[in-house]
Amino acid sequence: MAQGTVQVTHTGTSRWRRRTGEYASLAAALEAAADGDVLTVAPGTYRENLVVQRAVTLRGPEGSPGSVRIAPLDGVPLTVRASAVVLDLHVEGQDAAAPALLVEEGTPELSGMRIVTRSSAGIEVRGGARPTVRRCTVDNPAGVGIAVLDGGGGVFEECEVVAAGQAGIAVRGGGHPRLDRCRVHHASGSGLTATGDNSALEAVGCEIYEVRGSGVQITGRATAHLTDCDVHRTTSDGVTLDTDAVLTLADCRIHDVPENAVDLRSRSVLTLTRTTVRQFGRNGLSVWDPGTRVDANQCEIFDSTGDYPAVWVSDGATAVLDSCRVHDVPDALFVLDRGSRADVVDSDLSQVRNTAVSVSDGATAQLDDCRIRDAATGAWFRDHGSGGTLNNCTVDGTQTGVIVTKGADPTIERCTVDSPAEAGFYVSAGGRGTFLNCRVRGSAGYGFHVIDGCRTTLRRCRTERCARGGYEFAEGGADGPGSGPDVEDCTSDESAGLRQPPSAPEPVVQTAHQSPGGLLGSVPVPRAVDEEAAATVPLPEQATRTSQDVLGELDALVGLESVKREVRALTDMIEVGRRRREAGLKAASVKRHLVFTGSPGTGKTTVARLYGEILASLGVLEKGHLVEVSRVDLVGEHIGSTAIRTQEAFEKARGGVLFIDEAYALSPEDSGRDFGKEAIDTLVKLMEDHRDAVVVIVAGYTAEMERFLQVNPGVASRFSRTITFSDYGPEELLRIVEQQAEEHEYRLGPGVAEALQKYFTVLPKGPAFGNGRTARQTFEAMVERHAGRVAQLPEPSTDDLTLLYTEDLPEPA
Repeated sequence: MAQGTVQVTHTGTSRWRRRTGEYASLAAALEAAADGDVLTVAPGTYRENLVVQRAVTLRGPEGSPGSVRIAPLDGVPLTVRASAVVLDLHVEGQDAAAPALLVEEGTPELSGMRIVTRSSAGIEVRGGARPTVRRCTVDNPAGVGIAVLDGGGGVFEECEVVAAGQAGIAVRGGGHPRLDRCRVHHASGSGLTATGDNSALEAVGCEIYEVRGSGVQITGRATAHLTDCDVHRTTSDGVTLDTDAVLTLADCRIHDVPENAVDLRSRSVLTLTRTTVRQFGRNGLSVWDPGTRVDANQCEIFDSTGDYPAVWVSDGATAVLDSCRVHDVPDALFVLDRGSRADVVDSDLSQVRNTAVSVSDGATAQLDDCRIRDAATGAWFRDHGSGGTLNNCTVDGTQTGVIVTKGADPTIERCTVDSPAEAGFYVSAGGRGTFLNCRVRGSAGYGFHVIDGCRTTLRRCRTERCARGGYEFAEGGADGPGSGPDVEDCTSDESAGLRQPPSAPEPVVQTAHQSPGGLLGSVPVPRAVDEEAAATVPLPEQATRTSQDVLGELDALVGLESVKREVRALTDMIEVGRRRREAGLKAASVKRHLVFTGSPGTGKTTVARLYGEILASLGVLEKGHLVEVSRVDLVGEHIGSTAIRTQEAFEKARGGVLFIDEAYALSPEDSGRDFGKEAIDTLVKLMEDHRDAVVVIVAGYTAEMERFLQVNPGVASRFSRTITFSDYGPEELLRIVEQQAEEHEYRLGPGVAEALQKYFTVLPKGPAFGNGRTARQTFEAMVERHAGRVAQLPEPSTDDLTLLYTEDLPEPA
């Protein structure tokens, strides 16, 4: 067969149709061919735009794969619109606006193809097409490797994207391909990406690596299921989920990732089963926003290369870890913000350089039947509203087993702390907590160390072999006589080390009930205050601060200059209006409802709280308290429940401020049957009917809030003004750290302020940047590093205990 000719073997049933013909061009051969015919193309380069519209077989000569090049100067080189078979062709595209291989209809089989192009896509599947693509290679440094769009599907087996200028494989518009043993690498965008309603991606035995973006990115209500896949050596996150995405990872491996191994937010849902996550630079699992949830079963997260917690749960998200292992990390689990929750069952947290479990900013953590080993701190419940439960857990080989501070109030039940270097359980600075049937064994310090008069409850606890004593209840409470721990039926094996709680200047001690077993000693407890006598003591009324006092606290906040001006202007308008009415003059009506826009951690909640207190001091609101809610608090699961939830939240805020965080989540871009609209309609009516009873503040990211107000003009008309909270600059972040240091009695050593400012200058300011929260976390990281350094000194001086040096700074991301 001559070069440049096409041989067509006709396969018809009649003698006339069973013949072979040769054609000078591919277009002529395709025109002459019928369903079932075989077109064998001679080696050569064909500058034709081919369209296959019949169920033919199109192939190069046997034994010479790649010898046939389809390479027109522009347009789509090869379009398939039938259930054809295409084998061993080399396709080259030159048109940046068109794909190199376009499959539009039918169930064709494409095998042994090599696509070398600079096109919008190497292979594009769309519409009703369902191709089977085997052992094909795509090299497209200008665009997407493989695109499955607009309802397209198909199966890709043992295919490889060796280069892509954008995503390696992109699915959108309801596409739903299956990938089997495919490889994607050297893509300038994400390795795999799926976005949009009804878009779905299934991958089995695939490998994604050397990509200049996320390895896997699922967004915009798309779904994906990956089994036995490897994701590694990305420049961004390993796996990213956003905006109602749903992803299942089973038996997968994610490693060698400089950012978050897995990052999900905006109501995304992730299920992890028997998956390993290792060698990550930031968080192994990073979970954000109300409605976002991760369920991990039999997973392992380990070998962090950065200075960040392995599992991070914040802004109202939920994480469930069942039978998981987290080890060789700086911190194992951090849960932050009201509404955030972590449930950990039958899991191991070990080899943790700092804190295994940290709960703060009103978050909740529940650990059942877990084992914490070899950590600086086993669990730390940090501040007011933070709590949860540790049930039947063991803590072994820590500096301190469990710390409770600043009003946190967890329940610790049937837990054992073995061999702590300092204390088994430590409660200070107004921490509370309930300890039931807990044990401390072999402590180098105290078993239970409760200071500052903390109102901790201890029931049926036991200490053994504690070097400094089983129980220490130190002086210093601010609540006066009767403050301090409530202790009942607690025992120790060493009576010499027992200290009593300071219940009064001349304490009268009443011994706790002796537990069976012939124990050597019992813990003294304070005698209860006589209830009738206590009832006669008048309680002092809490003084209400003036508006100027509250404005003074607002002025003391770091940065936020434009915000302070806006709030002061509103305050002045309201105050002058009040005085005009008292003078019998007309007063301009001031709409008090506000929109707060800006990134997380910029002080929106704090300013909302102060604004409510200002309005109460001016007599505009009865109480001025703050009730903070988000979508999850307002939107129910069925028709009618949303209105009830919204009314209940509004009633809680009566006389104060209703603060709706991430309000734009009530009105998603493609709401469909979403019940968020019911919450908005109910809220608008309540604001109108009770306009003087509640002030409503809606808050969120700037761009999202602008969209929210545009699509809901009824809501927009209820708000007087928008206040923008700018991101903090390096100097302001430094001031926050300085304030934290002063509050906690630390000092910055020589050169630390300059180093901190430089640190905050180079710190990435992406979507995950926490602003003020980042500054506080930096200070906490410095304190923990300082503790690790000073703990090695035999007799540290006051300077040693208080000075922070540049070596205590965490490494920038």
